[in-house]
Amino acid sequence: MSTSIFIALDFPDWKQTKQFIDNNDLQGVPVKVGMELFYREGPAVIEKLKENNHPIFLDLKLHDIPTTVQKAMKNIASLGVDMVNVHAMGGAEMIRAAKEGLLTGTGFNETKLIAVTILTSMDEEITKRQLRLPGSVQDNVVYFSELAYNNGADGVVCSVHEVQQFKKTCNKSFLTITPGIRLIDSLNDDQKRVATPSFARENGSDYLVIGRSITQSKEPYQAYQRALKEWGN
Repeated sequence: MSTSIFIALDFPDWKQTKQFIDNNDLQGVPVKVGMELFYREGPAVIEKLKENNHPIFLDLKLHDIPTTVQKAMKNIASLGVDMVNVHAMGGAEMIRAAKEGLLTGTGFNETKLIAVTILTSMDEEITKRQLRLPGSVQDNVVYFSELAYNNGADGVVCSVHEVQQFKKTCNKSFLTITPGIRLIDSLNDDQKRVATPSFARENGSDYLVIGRSITQSKEPYQAYQRALKEWGN
């Protein structure tokens, strides 16, 4: 992979996505494709991005019964994306089923299975009062990270603020993918647990996902280069 920073392509359709990539000389950079774009364009958007050699993190956060997730992952594996994720809250059996689906679809461990722990839009006010989860956000992130690790996932999506504690409890080769990253001059938007690229690097994140700090910048290419510089690429 060329760099460790994925740009979140949070656009409504392929036309706007292609315009953003082409107009800002961002061909071939790692990208994250989420629900909005994938549900509009379907697998065709993955094929188009792969034609331009983009490493792809498919961010669908699957959360369903194990059999359904297994079958979905078998189909996703055929797309040849680099990473795809599930909600760790789906439980141990679902995580194992997701991994089995990927392996069945490819025959080897090419697509990495990433688990989502606690969404970065959530703080303790939400996890305790609305979800009724005991303990702190960090406690729950570590718990779900261990659940994912022990059931075949290759890594987790987690806030930079939980990475160090998490690294102490799982194998260091277990990947940490950190969203909620902002460049220094950007606002927090709707993500409660945010950080800069340099702070994420210092705390041990393996990969970063950056969206609006780049996609809504007046100069996206320069913003991406600044992120790489802050990260240390």
